[in-house]
Amino acid sequence: MRISAFFYTLWQGIRSIFRNKWFSLASIATISACLFLFGLFYAVLMNFQHVIKTAEEGVSISVYFEEGITEEQIIVIQDQIQKRTEVSKAIYVSADEAWENFSKDFPEGFKDGFRENPLKNSAKLDVYLNDVSQQSSLVTYTSSIEGVRDINYSDITAETLSGFNVLIGYVSLGIIFILLAVSIFLISNTVTIGISVRKEEIMIMKYIGATDFFVRSPFVIEGILIGIFGSLLPLGIIFIIYERVVEYIGIRFSILSNILQFLPAETIFRDLTPITIGIGVGIGFLGSYSTVRKHLRV
Repeated sequence: MRISAFFYTLWQGIRSIFRNKWFSLASIATISACLFLFGLFYAVLMNFQHVIKTAEEGVSISVYFEEGITEEQIIVIQDQIQKRTEVSKAIYVSADEAWENFSKDFPEGFKDGFRENPLKNSAKLDVYLNDVSQQSSLVTYTSSIEGVRDINYSDITAETLSGFNVLIGYVSLGIIFILLAVSIFLISNTVTIGISVRKEEIMIMKYIGATDFFVRSPFVIEGILIGIFGSLLPLGIIFIIYERVVEYIGIRFSILSNILQFLPAETIFRDLTPITIGIGVGIGFLGSYSTVRKHLRV
């Protein structure tokens, strides 16, 4: 496409938005509403995943060893386990450390009543996972290591957290699909009206030899611009709302600060901004292109 033709189609696309301003505003408003809901859902989803990830990081399996095993042998086993891809870290807790931690829950002088460490066979490895869904395979592997006596773990915790992750994935896909479908439908209606208004102009352009691409381009540009406008508006609104809500909860419900740690707005919008703009542009392009392809028959 020549430069003059490019600027012509760009100008025609902009003119078409203002020519059908009420329908364009309706489409922008609807896309903004859809992407606003998407943005809110995304922010909630990211924070929920952050909470689950934090919970997963706190899930561990405790590996206990056969009586008489040396600390050097335990360190070798620790190195073996840490090399596993599903392992985040493996912390060695000696028998003395275990006894020290246990005695902290009792009055001062409690340890003096014991001549020797009653937990002398309680040395262990606390193994933390990158993904709790891989707990079963790690337990199977660890139980096969020579010198391992017992493994404490919770299937219920792992299955619950894994189930939440799967559920979030399905819900996310469903909501995104619905929002995209509604937005594309509205863009299609707007472009269809634009084609009806300019039908005579399109016929003249076709009769004098204009290609389908040349005729179609202004409508595609119109759809893309509507998508851009419709994505920038909700981003600004969501940013303001998110910061206000996080600040409000932090002040009014400070007791929950150790439980609910919200992600910073910058972290959320680092990914949300390109995703939202990309969805807006994609909706505009697909909606306008498919509609022109169906109705541009002159």
